[in-house]
Amino acid sequence: MTATMMPGGPVADAVFTDLAPRIEKLIANGHTPGLGTLLVGDDEPSARYVAMKQRKAEELGCRAVDIHLRQDATQADVIAAIHDMNDADDVDAVLFQYPAPDQIDYEAALFELDPDKDVDGMHPTNLGRLALAMPGPVSCTPAGIEALLAYYEIPVAGREVVIVGRGNTIGRPLALLLSQKRPTANAAVTVVHTGVKDWPRFVKRAEVVVAAAGVPGMIQPEHLTPGVTVVGAGVRYEGRKILPDVDESCEQVAGAITPRVGGVGPTTIAMLFRNFVEAAERRIA
Repeated sequence: MTATMMPGGPVADAVFTDLAPRIEKLIANGHTPGLGTLLVGDDEPSARYVAMKQRKAEELGCRAVDIHLRQDATQADVIAAIHDMNDADDVDAVLFQYPAPDQIDYEAALFELDPDKDVDGMHPTNLGRLALAMPGPVSCTPAGIEALLAYYEIPVAGREVVIVGRGNTIGRPLALLLSQKRPTANAAVTVVHTGVKDWPRFVKRAEVVVAAAGVPGMIQPEHLTPGVTVVGAGVRYEGRKILPDVDESCEQVAGAITPRVGGVGPTTIAMLFRNFVEAAERRIA
């Protein structure tokens, strides 16, 4: 058996196709959506990531508003910048780039962000909204995973989904998202992690596995039931080399699987822009 590949690119393209007329409508109504970005320090991958978001916003006809603080910025500097973004009429949503330098308490600063402008869906208020199935920005990678499974017509409702990893960025919000009563969710969700000694037992019985532990090569073919759907969402970097949680040999067992590169990455970016456009729509509603 060789798995069917589930690249994220076509999913992202479909999302941006949906967003384009919505952006045009906003602009026609006199409101050009504005994406604010806040970068603290000189981390090169973070700088590239932020620059790419700015370029994409401009390609879509939107406004990009950037604040870049020095490496030695203080907590007060960061909070002041966030407050400026909160108050800015030309900013609908804000990307506060992680990580920040060691002297910055990222979580405390994030708490200062207006939850309605939280483009990553990681503000505590928005995670609470997700837990209660209330409208609001949804964590981007989990939302992208749901969209990816729906795009490739992978049944989720009523099936057992096992998420390996309990992090705040993917594992926990994804469990909340996929357990909600919705045609593309409504699953029986189990969350396991490296602290569970017999975690392979849970993975073996899954119909859909999402690997999000950040442990390279953690998921091996012997852990999977033939025909299972596998989504690789956890990676670690060794320099510029990507080390995914899912070993490539799993392609010989899975029925459908995300590629080593270009899986959930493009869908995460697409969901960030969906949050952005929805934030703009809410502001002028």
